[in-house]
Amino acid sequence: MIGQALRKQLPLYPELAVRELVANALIHQDFFVSGAGPMIEIFTDRIEIGNPGAPLVATERFVDSPPRSRNEALASLMRRIGICEERGSGWDKVVSQTEIYQLPAPLPEATPEHTGVILFAPRPLAKMDKADRIRAVYWHACLRYVSQQPTTNSSVRERFGIQAKNSSIASRLIREAIESGELVPYDQDAAPKLMRYLPHWAMPDRNQAV
Repeated sequence: MIGQALRKQLPLYPELAVRELVANALIHQDFFVSGAGPMIEIFTDRIEIGNPGAPLVATERFVDSPPRSRNEALASLMRRIGICEERGSGWDKVVSQTEIYQLPAPLPEATPEHTGVILFAPRPLAKMDKADRIRAVYWHACLRYVSQQPTTNSSVRERFGIQAKNSSIASRLIREAIESGELVPYDQDAAPKLMRYLPHWAMPDRNQAV
């Protein structure tokens, strides 16, 4: 990036998110899957980080599921030497950092013998396809829910860098997520300006804190 006089380098991807994903790939690898190991692939528009072994929880519940480690001794060592932070906070940080950088949301993928995550390079909202937009709104709602904060039109605007005068764009993004089944309204009868939203798995008896 060239400023007023001098040029300076800025990371294309949030360093904290990359560090957490690499640490997770090392910690959660399945050593019983032969001929495979953690892998990092760097492309012009994305980074793919993966490890052998199916995820221990459903990928869509990475944010709220209780922490589980396939290799707890290795996880403990990495926390002690500062490679990763507190247990169970990695995916929260990845989502949070991609929101701060206003990147497309990370894409977790899973097969019976592999877990992978794709970090995407910067892409404006106008260049995101429908799947990108829905995924971003979903992970935004998940992160807000576990942080005891509601998802609103305002929070979605902030996530995507949408100006207040263009609130209808945020409404459209929320509507897409609801129609896809990823988001649900907290109160169907609330006034439009008071509407709050939850990830689809949030049970009614857990909504009191939101």
